[in-house]
Amino acid sequence: MSWHPIADRAAARSLGDALRRVGYTEEAVIELLGEEGYGITRDDVPVGERRLPDSRLGTVLRALFLQQPVPVEDLAHALGRAAVEALEATGLAAVGDEVALHGRIVPVGDLFVTSDDFPGEDAEKDPPDFVAAYTPTSKLCDALTPRGPVERALDIGTGSGVQAMLSARQAREVVATDVNPRALAFTELNAALNGFTNIECRLGSLFEPVEGETFDVITSNAPFVVSPENRWAYRDGGLEADQFSELIVQEAIRHLSDDGYATLLVSWVAEDEDDSEARPLEWAAGGECDSWILPIYALDQLDHAVRWNVHLTGQPEPFGQVIDRWTSYLDELGVEIVTEGAVLLHRRAGEAHTARVDVIDDDVVDHAGDQIKRAFEARARLVELGKPNDLLDEHVSLAGLVCLERELDAETGRPRETGALVQITEGMHLGVETQPGLLEIVGALDGTASIGDVVDEAARARGLSGPDAKRLRRDALNLVRELLELGAARFA
Repeated sequence: MSWHPIADRAAARSLGDALRRVGYTEEAVIELLGEEGYGITRDDVPVGERRLPDSRLGTVLRALFLQQPVPVEDLAHALGRAAVEALEATGLAAVGDEVALHGRIVPVGDLFVTSDDFPGEDAEKDPPDFVAAYTPTSKLCDALTPRGPVERALDIGTGSGVQAMLSARQAREVVATDVNPRALAFTELNAALNGFTNIECRLGSLFEPVEGETFDVITSNAPFVVSPENRWAYRDGGLEADQFSELIVQEAIRHLSDDGYATLLVSWVAEDEDDSEARPLEWAAGGECDSWILPIYALDQLDHAVRWNVHLTGQPEPFGQVIDRWTSYLDELGVEIVTEGAVLLHRRAGEAHTARVDVIDDDVVDHAGDQIKRAFEARARLVELGKPNDLLDEHVSLAGLVCLERELDAETGRPRETGALVQITEGMHLGVETQPGLLEIVGALDGTASIGDVVDEAARARGLSGPDAKRLRRDALNLVRELLELGAARFA
């Protein structure tokens, strides 16, 4: 890589101020380039350029987002002469008659994130220390991280530093680690660009730079890909099979403070589909943490190899060689399935710790931090209660946005006697299939009456007694417990 970011704090602050003044935001990118603006590739740049207006903001997007050279006087008019000088001082651009960006500056919410240029455009030429842009996994890690005021936060394998910055909004101190010195240079520059002074960068592998320390929040979107290669710092972990992910989970448990949360994007292997979540469940077991395993993709050997080498599909011979190497590697390890997902941890006192698995769709996940907190808090309370029937005396209310749905008969349009869904319409957007007769009970959970009283009232209204009333109570308790564990309901 021919350029290196420079954390000139004064220049970075000047540049950040100019970008905010001109309105360079995520909303502006979408408004001017369309809903697919953030998925634009280098092949799409000519079309993107034609969409941009001849305005100050259009000039900024052309230079910083699309990475097209623009006349220096045009960018100086758009951002101010000091901002153009700041681009040069921070190493982000070459400035002559034109300004040519070396990398990209992308608005993420109200943050600015600098990184290398379009990832994957010619990945074979990307150097080992390539620093990826804000990616779908970056967004997912943010969405799955509980937020709130804390003393200390840690981001492992920080890359561009985006997760560290997201944590720095509410943490007194953030430590960001990476084995790639160039990634830490980006993190320092991005922290300065966004005005953060509470982020400390430490060079080293994973948790080695923080040995003996604990943190209230731990995030990791480190290179978790199961791979026979060790080419790119942002992709390949360098350890056999899923040992890299195993190390992250087990070390996160050791470094979590009491009542701390960890959000870890990882991958794991399995010999067959029937045992596909055994590995992460084993990693988290016995570690003084409740865990929540969230698989996203479960791929066979070929699909996994293709997913991470799609940049070679236009080159048949190299593509075939790489796919053969990857599938042979997995075959030698006895791996049939590779799963990518998240492991969430909550450290709490006590001996009995819980674990659950829920498949999620990363395309629909939005900010789930509050849901995750509610879920772990409810699971801790359920452990305290002990016996299932002890839940009957508790007061519970629905939390967040929950939709109660009944299946309709295709011919009559009337609700069916069987088939209903309690759908969480925020966070992870998980749903629970249930019986239509239980929807009324769920809808009555407002915290004013105990669960037992709500169920008994429903039984009386239906004229149920004996075994039928007992069955309703059992089914209702199972459903309420499930909603509590998913964070769709909370203890009053």
